Amino acid sequence: VCFFFLCNLSLVSAAASKNKVKGSQGQFPLTQNVTVVEGGTAILTCRVDQNDNTSLQWSNPAQQTLYFDDKKALRDNRIELVRASWHELSISVSDVSLSDEGQYTCSLFTMPVKTSKAYLTVLGVPEKPQISGFSSPVMEGDLMQLTCKTSGSKPAADIRWFKNDKEIKDVKYLKEEDANRKTFTVSSTLDFRVDRSDDGVAVICRVDHESLNATPQVAMQVLEIHYTPSVKIIPSTPFPQEGQPLILTCESKGKPLPEPVLWTKDGGELPDPDRMVVSGRELNILFLNKTDNGTYRCEATNTIGQSSAEYVLIVHDVPNTLLPTTIIPSLTTATVTTTVAITTSTTTSATTSSVRDPNALAGQTGPDHALIGGIVAVVVFVTLCSIFLLGRYLARHKGTYLTNEAKGAEDAPDADTAIINAEGSQVNAEEKKEYFI
Repeated sequence: VCFFFLCNLSLVSAAASKNKVKGSQGQFPLTQNVTVVEGGTAILTCRVDQNDNTSLQWSNPAQQTLYFDDKKALRDNRIELVRASWHELSISVSDVSLSDEGQYTCSLFTMPVKTSKAYLTVLGVPEKPQISGFSSPVMEGDLMQLTCKTSGSKPAADIRWFKNDKEIKDVKYLKEEDANRKTFTVSSTLDFRVDRSDDGVAVICRVDHESLNATPQVAMQVLEIHYTPSVKIIPSTPFPQEGQPLILTCESKGKPLPEPVLWTKDGGELPDPDRMVVSGRELNILFLNKTDNGTYRCEATNTIGQSSAEYVLIVHDVPNTLLPTTIIPSLTTATVTTTVAITTSTTTSATTSSVRDPNALAGQTGPDHALIGGIVAVVVFVTLCSIFLLGRYLARHKGTYLTNEAKGAEDAPDADTAIINAEGSQVNAEEKKEYFI
């Protein structure tokens, strides 16, 4: 130390003697403040635009000489010469620590000595943040408190919270000075009440600091929320019909996952296990009939609780599809009795045809009253027309018979003569004809 001190004195005296001779007009050292991250390398540069071979010197905040021109004065392997000339003296300080922070001085040994100050700022890099306060699992509806903490930042770092990539603003912030009285420990607390939508969500604590070069440090906590099941029944068809299959799917969500589910009908067991098959969460009814109508219930249970959903099944009829029926009446006898009998027989056949159509779809139930009414009306109309025509025929036939019997009796003087004339006229009378319908 004494050696370097004596050396500095001799150099200063030599520089002073030069300055006396040559003068120092227009000579002034120029420096700039430097900011460096802890552990990085700082470059200190001192320039003189007009220098008449006057010496330059760098000294640290403790006023220890680091370099005098190109000569190293302090034994510190971290300090190296970058450039030395009459117009510039640049040195580097590697692996900078917080203790290196302070005011450095560049001196130009004129008469008097001129100096320029450069402040070296060392940024303390915050440690990787840690999230505390989470214990898995958390029940739905519980209040969760998470704390994010980081130390060693200088100046104090900033902490921000994110959930589902959305920043949470309502948080608590605390800053404390570390024992070295240079760096800070920063913590932030987040309080919120959890629900089932938070299950699997990543909560992120992000630390921003100028020493991180726009690449923040983050800590992440994935939430695990336990909640009671939610149940929904989904039918395979919105309009179930008789004779068709039906699949009811019980969609259940919960954590832990509910398995298996329980199916019931009208508060009891399924009535037909051979036709109603349960496979996992599905209830498969092979073919529907009217007895399947009722309320079906799916119940899901896990360690947190249970939940259920109901489905009211109404089996609908298959739509009716009837072929048109044609009625062909026929008259084959001349007697009233036979005609009525045949007409009655035709009516029965038509009625039977309308009631039981072999081409009708299977599963058809209930008569078509409009069709039956139409058929009956047609039959009644045909019957009335037949009776009317038959009555007219009989009336006309009887009138002709009486007229022929009376021929020859109009001009007779007495009854005996009338009978004789009638018998004679019957001989020549036109042969009676009988018509059959």
